[in-house]
Amino acid sequence: MEHPAPAAPATTRDGQTDLIGAITEAVRDGDGRTVRRLLARFADRATVTDLYALCDALHTVRRRTV
Repeated sequence: MEHPAPAAPATTRDGQTDLIGAITEAVRDGDGRTVRRLLARFADRATVTDLYALCDALHTVRRRTV
């Protein structure tokens, strides 16, 4: 019997939501320097839950720009 992969959590820890929003905005604007700076800040305190939220946010940005 197969076990389905766990669903990604829809929430992030306090403080990470604004940072994820800033990262996705910089990606949408094509501002590579800001993306790198924000990702470094994000990496210092990211958890697996935060990574799922960032992935979901970036997929949303990609769908809008494609």
